[in-house]
Amino acid sequence: MVDVSPPLVSIEHVHVQFGPLMAVRDVSFQLRGGDLLGLIGPNGAGKTTLLRAIAALQPTHFGTIRILGETLQPDAPELLSHVGFTPDTPAFYDELTVRDFLRFIGTGYDLSRRETDERIDFWLEKVWLTEKAETKIKGLSRGMKQRIGIARTLLPNPSVILLDEPSAGLDPAGRVQFRQLLCNLRDQSKALIVSSHILSDMGEYCTHAGIMSQGRMVQFGTVSHVAAHGSDGRCRYTMTLARPVNGLKETLADIENLKGVNIDNQRVIFEYLSGADHSAKLLAELVKRSIPVASFAPNTAGLEEAYLRSGIRQVD
Repeated sequence: MVDVSPPLVSIEHVHVQFGPLMAVRDVSFQLRGGDLLGLIGPNGAGKTTLLRAIAALQPTHFGTIRILGETLQPDAPELLSHVGFTPDTPAFYDELTVRDFLRFIGTGYDLSRRETDERIDFWLEKVWLTEKAETKIKGLSRGMKQRIGIARTLLPNPSVILLDEPSAGLDPAGRVQFRQLLCNLRDQSKALIVSSHILSDMGEYCTHAGIMSQGRMVQFGTVSHVAAHGSDGRCRYTMTLARPVNGLKETLADIENLKGVNIDNQRVIFEYLSGADHSAKLLAELVKRSIPVASFAPNTAGLEEAYLRSGIRQVD
């Protein structure tokens, strides 16, 4: 069934330029309530610049950004109140307690003291910081500060939520809790954009994915669509050997349709034809060549595999 609800976010041919550098190039997409877009790409791909543009913190050179159907303008505070943005390193007043800092934020949104305190209690519970409410921010860990930044973003209850590397500094338990929070926000029919390098996590909570490189959105679509894009009937395999093998790369190079070999001690990753029949044929060929295979399996299609298949390299 096609979703005909109006988009909460509409990006149309957006360009952002810094002197001769085009940081964002002709990016267009739409998100509706319940959509959660994961932005993927190397450092310097334009992810943060795009998020800042949607938050009206970065002027665009060309193109249109619409929030709730209205064109975004830096001097439209009522419209901007529907957009929440957490940068990768949120700014705080370190001498304030967590509660006093969030009260200060509530004042900026013209919330009453009673409503602010109710929302503070609610969101501190959601980000697992209730017991730190009266603690000065300067005494908190990086992960806790990251959670405060998210609580600050969610305090005015925005319809559009932008999070830049929100999992940075979170321990494994914190990442699990954070995924639960994102799923809850998604289920509230908000539109979310999350930029992260932790691709294994993103596949668990995103509905959409966008791969950026050199300012362009080179792939965009649902997670399943992006994960399958460009496979051309091939996939990556991981093989573990029982012992090291001399001349392994040359041996594998002789096998038809096998390419992209990467050897790390006794762990080998390569690309080959996908499908159970092709896998069985390949395994038989490896055994025939006396390669001591301890384990062998095609890698599960996902965002990490899609990104590796894209061939995008890290920007230095």
